[in-house]
Parts: sequence; structure tokens; C-alpha cells
Amino acid sequence: MSILLLIFSSLNDVDISYKTVERIYDDEQVKLVLFNLHSILLNDLNIKKPDTCGDGTGYLLTIKEHYASSAQKLKEDGKKTTKKRKVFFTFALMDVEKRLYIAYGTSFKSEKDAYNQAIEMLNHLDIDLNSIRLDRYYSRQSTVKFFTEQFEDIKCYLIPKKNVTVKGNFDWKRMLEQFINDTQNYLGEYFKRNQSESGFSEDKRRFGWRIPQKLPNRSDISYFVIIAWHNLFWIGQ
Repeated sequence: MSILLLIFSSLNDVDISYKTVERIYDDEQVKLVLFNLHSILLNDLNIKKPDTCGDGTGYLLTIKEHYASSAQKLKEDGKKTTKKRKVFFTFALMDVEKRLYIAYGTSFKSEKDAYNQAIEMLNHLDIDLNSIRLDRYYSRQSTVKFFTEQFEDIKCYLIPKKNVTVKGNFDWKRMLEQFINDTQNYLGEYFKRNQSESGFSEDKRRFGWRIPQKLPNRSDISYFVIIAWHNLFWIGQ
């Protein structure tokens, strides 16, 4: 939009600096408008108890390095930002049926911090989860315990790690039992998580692989705009 201001200035005598657009990303009222729009869309589509999947991705804040080429290094480093590699982490929770984003989080620290921000946003929405699918990074008893305490009768689909133990709460044991005794159907449900990766790929092809804003508040609202446009495109279809 800041680039298009040059065209608007020629056509309509608009005489403002691109900094005016940049400052919009710092405005808390803009985030409030986006949140209200987001809530209204979910409510109008009657998304009350969805089957969901969640995953994280990142945006490098430079055009010199591609995020996809650095993803494996980030995983080896614990999905955290280092001084040498400045990464903007995002996490989004998606309705697997409608392919709409429900909640999101962002962070310059780690993907886990972005995940926590997404859960915090979810708590502000009048939505109950029917099921959740997360990758092996979140495959731990504490994850299952959290979701089963927050959402009644929720089904968790996680792939157990190599060092998994059967010790723990009942819901964790029930999940492992289903994984062992009904593996095919369990994996069929788990791999609906691919919707998240497909959504990220779609967003980056449409909006780019880089977040141009560098300040935390501006980057967060910038990604919220991507979330809003993603949902609007799918509603349009």
C-alpha cells in the first residue's frame, strides 16, 4: 500500500507519506477492528465446535535468506531465534473443514511463544474445540492435559515420540491406546494437519515470504492482516 501511494498521489492528489501507512500497524484500534472482523466472521459461519489443526511457520526479516531453506536449522536449534538469524515466528489454529484460521500468535522469540499467544487468543473467543492435531514438537502429556482440561470431550491427535511412556493421566493413555489399536483411522485424522501446511504455502505465495515490518507490534498486526485476508478468500470461494 505504501508503494501504491505514488499512484494514488498522481490520480487523486493524495499527499501523505508512506510512513502514514507504516504507523497504522502500530495502532491498537486497528488490531481491535481486525479482531472484531475476525470474531464476526467466525460467528456468522457458526464455527462453535470445530475440528482443528495447528502448526507454526516463520518469516525471515531479510530477502537474503529463504525461510524454507533455514527451517531444518531452526528445528535443530529448538525453533528459536538466534543473533545471527532473525526470524518472525507465527502459529495458527485452523478449522480443517472450512480451512479458516481460528486463532493465531506471533513471536520473535520462538514458535512455542507464538503457540502460547495463539492459545491466549483462543481463550478470548467463544469457541469450543472438538478435536486438535499438532505436530510432534507438541507431542507431550502436558499438551493433552491442557486441552482436555480446557475443552470437554476434545479428541487429541498427536504422534508419540520415541521415548513415550504410558505413565500419565487417563486422556493421555486413551490417546495412546487409540493410536495402537486403531492406527489407520488415527493417522487418517492426524494427517488432516496437512491443511495447516497447505494454508501457510498458500499465504506465502499470495502475500510473500517476508514480513516487511520489523517492530513487534507492527509485525503482529501485519500477520493479522494476512489471517484476515486468508479467511476472506476462503469465504469468497
